[in-house]
Amino acid sequence: MTNTPGALLGPAEIRELAGRLGVRPTKTLGQNFVHDAGTVRKIVRAAGVQPGDRVVEVGPGLGSLTLGLLEAGASVVAVEIDPVLAGQIADTVERYAPGADFEVVTANALDVTALPGEPPSALVANLPYNVAVPVLLTFLERFESLRSVLVMVQAEVADRLAAPPGSKVYGVPSAKAAWYGTARRSLNVSRHVFWPEPNVDSALVAVDRGEPPVTTAPRERVFAVVDAAFAQRRKTLRAALAGIFGSGAAAEEALRAAGVDPTLRGERLTIDEFARIAEQLGAVPGTVVA
Repeated sequence: MTNTPGALLGPAEIRELAGRLGVRPTKTLGQNFVHDAGTVRKIVRAAGVQPGDRVVEVGPGLGSLTLGLLEAGASVVAVEIDPVLAGQIADTVERYAPGADFEVVTANALDVTALPGEPPSALVANLPYNVAVPVLLTFLERFESLRSVLVMVQAEVADRLAAPPGSKVYGVPSAKAAWYGTARRSLNVSRHVFWPEPNVDSALVAVDRGEPPVTTAPRERVFAVVDAAFAQRRKTLRAALAGIFGSGAAAEEALRAAGVDPTLRGERLTIDEFARIAEQLGAVPGTVVA
């Protein structure tokens, strides 16, 4: 098959590459490859990628989005867990985008603590469905240089990440994402632009980095409170937080000290309120400090 420099991958190129590599997309790795150039360019535009930006991409697969990011003038470092795909993508980049600034790291994204080259300012990725939220939160935690994120995830996951307090789908992902910045749902992505076609719809979710809540509690302690509050989301905060505060009475005392109604459920609280509650851990006798 003829490779045209500057072109993006289409259905024929995706299948040719996969066939040559003997790649059969697996649900275990959450592999669904985008084969529509128009969709790739929409994603890149929505991400606001500019020439010279340093972008990290997680799960580049066969390189569809990678080529779109390089076409926009970004320098890209890709993290790919599949050694076969990681070995191929540099060759694909050389054939379609010769001379582009590109590096690939063969690793599980959840294990990556450092990246080569300049620190990335943006994360743009089609994240594997099964690890999308952990990867997103891990990269925001480990790479403070990230100022913006645009990732493709299951539509319902995008809804949860961007949900405000009080929403029926507001939960652990929503609250933890809010620690790092403002999440918002972006474009919908048709299931028909993937090979193989998934059984669910996809959407883009953006996170604009902001300052975390002003608090004396470390992030880990705040997140422990968030986890406890949503472990049984039908419980009131007094009951849900009894375990980490030692008793329901102690939890109520801490909640009132934090200015939070003990009869509320976790789905009503902002990340700032969770941080205020976390500050009470250690201040109340019997508290289990995370």
